[in-house]
Formats: sequence, C-alpha cells, structure tokens
Amino acid sequence: MNAQLAEIAQVLPGLAGGADARPRVLVVDDQPANVQALHQAFAADHQVFMATGGEQALKVCADKRPDLVLLDVEMPGMDGYEVCRRLKADPLLCDIPVIFVTGHHDEQAETLGLDVGAVDFIAKPINPRIVRARARTHITLKRQADLLRAWVFIDGLTGVANRRAFEERLLTEWRRCGRAGQPLAVAMIDVDHFKRYNDHLGHQAGDDCLRRVARTLQAGLKRPGDLLARYGGEEFACVLPDTDLAGAQAIVGQLVSAVRDSAIAHPASEVAPVVTVSAGVTALVPTADGPGPHELVKQADGALYGAKQLGRGRVVAGQLPG
Repeated sequence: MNAQLAEIAQVLPGLAGGADARPRVLVVDDQPANVQALHQAFAADHQVFMATGGEQALKVCADKRPDLVLLDVEMPGMDGYEVCRRLKADPLLCDIPVIFVTGHHDEQAETLGLDVGAVDFIAKPINPRIVRARARTHITLKRQADLLRAWVFIDGLTGVANRRAFEERLLTEWRRCGRAGQPLAVAMIDVDHFKRYNDHLGHQAGDDCLRRVARTLQAGLKRPGDLLARYGGEEFACVLPDTDLAGAQAIVGQLVSAVRDSAIAHPASEVAPVVTVSAGVTALVPTADGPGPHELVKQADGALYGAKQLGRGRVVAGQLPG
C-alpha cells in the first residue's frame, strides 16, 4: 500500500505527505507534559505537529492535513468535543480520524466523544505502546481509504490525474489564490497531429505515445502544488498555482521542449519527425467580481488554438483581465 500511495502522491501531491511520507500526527493538549509524552511516543517514525488550543488545532489541520489527531477534551476556550465537531463538519477535514486522549474515565464522556465523531478514546495517563498501536490501526485505515478515493482521480491510461481531479484542484486553487491575492495559471496542451499518429501507427502505439507524453509532462512539473491532468483524448491540462503569466509561459515552454526532446517518432507529422505538442496558457489573480475559473480554462484553450494556427509545436499566451 505504501508504494501505491507514493506513486499516487506524485500525481496528487499531499496524499502521502509529499517528500516525507511518514504518517502525520497532530497532538492537541494544553498541558506541556502531555504534549511531550505523546511527542516522544511518535517522533521517531512520524511527523508530529502540536497545538495547545482548539483554534490552533483547526488551523494546523487545514494547513498540514494530518493522518490522525490525538485530542484532549478539557482545554481553555474551545474544548475537544467542539474541535471534533468542527473537523467532522468540514468536507476537507472530515476524513481525519480523531482519538480523544483525556483524563476522563466515565462512560458518558466516552459516549459523547464517539457521538461527535471520534474513532477511539484513550484515558490518561497514557501507555505509549497502546497509544501507538491504536494510532497505527487508524492511520492504516485512513490511508487505505485515501488510496481508494485517489483512484477516482487517476486517468486509467496515462496514470496522471484525470479531468475530475483537474476541475476540483482548479476550484480549490482558485479560492486559495483569491484569498492570498496570488496569481493562478492554467495551461492546455494538445499532442500535434495525433489522429495521423494513430492512423499511421495504430491505436496501441497511440496509447503508448500518450503514456510517454504524460510521463514527460509530469516529470517537467517540479513544484508540489502543480498538477498535470489528462483533460480528454490527446489533450492535457495543468494547474499552476502562485504563477503569473510570464512564469507559466516559461514552465510550459520547457514542457513543450521536453516532449520534442523525448524524440518519439512521428512520421506523419507536418511539424517535425517527432511528436510535438502545442500549448496555450493564461493567468490572473482571482477576484470575486472578475472572470471565473471556467473562463480561465476557456482563455487557455483559445490560446492553444492560436498556437495551432501559428504552426503548432509552441506555446501561446492569452491574458484575461483580473
């Protein structure tokens, strides 16, 4: 399972924690001694994050997406029950398992903890071996569920993200970049004269060509937040967060060159004796009263058409107001 998670994480960054695939555990407790004890129990082979209050815990969950939350009940301000309720009410965070680690031993407290969405209930003082064993069980279950969910977003032929993944990431990054005042870029990329490639060499060779192009494009995206997806047929799409138009042109220009340099023979092409791609890019800073994400895709697709009109095998930029 870990190998599959690592492979999918390259397509959908963040699933297995990026470069550090160790399980991510958030410890939430307002008592330093308790935090230290749990940190010592997990630090050797987990990424351990810490929070001393409810609001801080919710922020860490949103930023770090832990695989498990070890949550105290009694805290000043927002108690653990309310933290758990808010996590379970958030569509982006509701799949994170919560284990209450608390000094309460009564059945009523445990029942309430399970009712608000916790998966387990551990009484203090903790036994590190027991806590680790229970945590391992719930982290394994979560990662198996993550893996199953991730398959929904993978293109079966090429192994990169599919159109559904592209559309969801585009909307997520649109909102995030809008809040942060950062630019968001989209690129549409099309394999030149692909029908001729299929007609000349056959559909099996065409499928292999798409897989090789996808691998080349994927390898060219170096930043964890960038996403390559198969948009449909021989067309691919990229989401490039925190990227202005000049930056997007540079990134996508490198992708276009990389496909040409991969030297996949294309005897029926009018562009070159090898497979080439055309691309269109656009970028803007999302605003509430400006063009929406679908307009961004439409503009990038128009720029792709312009690249084809200019002879293919190149990248053309289009700019929306915003």
